[in-house]
Amino acid sequence: MLDQTVLNAVVEKTRELMNAPTCSGETKAAAQAWLDAVGTESEAAETKKYIEELEADIMPIDGLIGFAESDMGARIFGADKAKEVAAHAKEIKAAGAKYCDCPACAAVEAILENKDALLK
Repeated sequence: MLDQTVLNAVVEKTRELMNAPTCSGETKAAAQAWLDAVGTESEAAETKKYIEELEADIMPIDGLIGFAESDMGARIFGADKAKEVAAHAKEIKAAGAKYCDCPACAAVEAILENKDALLK
């Protein structure tokens, strides 16, 4: 049985994730499916799918740097913003960050910190 404190924290972070402007449609759908399954017989299966989706979607810091420095990054962010994103990503990587720190990735990272408890 999942600890209620952990469950409450993950539900809160899941709602933050869903409200983040950088949350993808697929991740939002997986988050909603998981929330809908909490407390039901499908909770374990949905938790597994949710964790898989989160692990697939979180942006590793080197991926963010590479994207921000690419032509596609410049097209998406705009040239000046892409340079800012790349510089910021290099700065947080130097400080020990493993992942992007946008609102969606930060929420995913917090949820994944509870992965072992969620998958029990």
